[in-house]
Amino acid sequence: MTPFQLSGKTALVTGGASGIGRAIAEVFAKNGARVYILDFNETQAKEVVEAFKVENLELQYKICDVSKSEEVQQIINEIAENHEINILVNNAGVAHVGNIKNTTEADLDRIYSINIKGVYNCAKAVIKHMKGKNGVIINMASIASSVGISDRFAYSMSKGAVLTMTYSIAKDYVNEGIRCNSISPARVHTPFVDGFIAKNYPDNQDEMFEKLSKTQPLGRMGKPIEIAHLALYLASNEASFITGTDFPIDGGFIKLNG
Repeated sequence: MTPFQLSGKTALVTGGASGIGRAIAEVFAKNGARVYILDFNETQAKEVVEAFKVENLELQYKICDVSKSEEVQQIINEIAENHEINILVNNAGVAHVGNIKNTTEADLDRIYSINIKGVYNCAKAVIKHMKGKNGVIINMASIASSVGISDRFAYSMSKGAVLTMTYSIAKDYVNEGIRCNSISPARVHTPFVDGFIAKNYPDNQDEMFEKLSKTQPLGRMGKPIEIAHLALYLASNEASFITGTDFPIDGGFIKLNG
């Protein structure tokens, strides 16, 4: 049997309309999963689903603000009425640049509501549907969960919380047959990165892209598809002996930048 197949499984991918989330949704669907993209951007979500119709992939979307618990619970309960939920990828998140001095309370609240509360809302909503059914939860953490990154105070706070939530969920639900792991990427080349560079460095975009790429010892940024393939492995039966673990995928950033 071909390894890493998700045939017959239903996966939810938050923030699945762009970047890493889109790559995960595509890879899961191409490996047999029925995928629901949960995203607040209907235009992008619809575009993803339309893009893969020609391949007859089972991709659908639900407009969802992960920071709103009642909305999350309603949507996940509706999906569970029709399909057993096997996999949740908590990928939705937002970034913020700044140290504690120039991080406002509004900045902190926004980061918390999506990056932390969003993970809480989605995990809490699916757990009751996964008990005793070999469910898998994958949380998108970051290298900022584990090492100090300059001017990432609020973002690092949130991703540190994602990492420790992963450990707690894995510990509390191991006897319910639920596995929970996290992925910690370094900088990944997504439309967000291009937009960030264009906004903040309009006069030297190529130079800044090269500079940011070289912060990883391998000399380049990661690719969304590389993160997606790691997520595929962790969601598959081949990873059935893995839980409560964080997986850096960072071009050597954590261990080789000392």
